[in-house]
Amino acid sequence: MAEKKQVGTVRHFFTKISVAVVDLTGDLAVGDPISIEGKTGTNLQQRVASMQIEGQNIQAAKKGQSIGMKVNDRVKDGDIVYKLTGL
Repeated sequence: MAEKKQVGTVRHFFTKISVAVVDLTGDLAVGDPISIEGKTGTNLQQRVASMQIEGQNIQAAKKGQSIGMKVNDRVKDGDIVYKLTGL
């Protein structure tokens, strides 16, 4: 059974390019399995495929940073991003 730890909150979602802006409350890296969940039914699980800060591709980001992250489906402002462990 996977455990989940909150690592961020979705601040904005760009529909046309399917990118979420996430304010991080924990560390996150490309390849990490994540779950994005929300009060309005968002329930998306995927691995982090790519992240950017100010247009630059990065491999890892730390607590306190804001990142752009490609997502596989629509998410909403305020959705919670969890890092999954124990998979």
